[in-house]
Amino acid sequence: MSLTQALVITGPTASGKSALAYALADRFNLEVITVDSAQVYTDMDIGTAKPDAAQQALVPHHLLDIRAPTEPYTTFDFCQDARRAIADVRARGRLPVLVGGTMLYLKALRDGIANLPQANPAVRLEILQAAEANGWPWLHDELKRIDPEAALRIKPTDRQRLQRALEVERLTGRTLTALQAQGQVGLGASLTEVAIMPESRAQLHRQIETRFDEMLNQGLVAEVEHLREKFALHEALPAMKAVGYRQVWQYLEGDLGFDEMRQKGIIATRQLAKRQFTWLRSFETVKKISTPSLDALLKIDAVANILIKA
Repeated sequence: MSLTQALVITGPTASGKSALAYALADRFNLEVITVDSAQVYTDMDIGTAKPDAAQQALVPHHLLDIRAPTEPYTTFDFCQDARRAIADVRARGRLPVLVGGTMLYLKALRDGIANLPQANPAVRLEILQAAEANGWPWLHDELKRIDPEAALRIKPTDRQRLQRALEVERLTGRTLTALQAQGQVGLGASLTEVAIMPESRAQLHRQIETRFDEMLNQGLVAEVEHLREKFALHEALPAMKAVGYRQVWQYLEGDLGFDEMRQKGIIATRQLAKRQFTWLRSFETVKKISTPSLDALLKIDAVANILIKA
């Protein structure tokens, strides 16, 4: 395995990442470490395209079903869990293969991350109330005063990141910049990273539409109904903000008709893929495999060559 600690297979949603990993399992002694912010949740199977029992029996999986949908799971949590899983798999002489498309997780693992406090609803409400009273530019001026470096990176219009930077300072008494400077060192060069980059966006969009329809046919609506009955959920939870789940929630609330829910789910998935492409273009060290088709054999040969040279 040389200096490579782990192989990463990433790419936009519905591009065939998992299929490639399972095909590689015939040629390598590997275990899968999931890089997916929704597959960590129990009872969320259909809408996350979680590996089924047969797939999990074929290849050992890590970081599936490790949180209830009501529980928080941060990027720092993922990095800690992924590092432990990588070490565990390597200690048994097997190849860890990280598979998934949550790009924030991947960036944090490769580049490092600070141990930031979990979101605090009360503090976030205070910040939102201040924004309503004074405006977001006023809050950005506050960030300039307490953390000038963060203010340079975060635009006044980026409300989510602005809120988070102010929240961190209020919770810890330390700036986001200072905490990030003390962050965990990333794995960086010890990862061999491969990204599946379909040449045809139109083909990817067709695959997205087909997969979303398959999820609906498999019972996605019933799955969300079950989640609502089993857990004390609300729409603001990260689990219920996941693509597909948000739209079905709105359908069950009566805010959307079925056809509109389906269309919005497909559009949201396409938007997710677009964001993933943007992330991947910024990852200069990732080896990109162009796939005009989803011919698994071609992709296996490409990945195998990368592993041999790693």
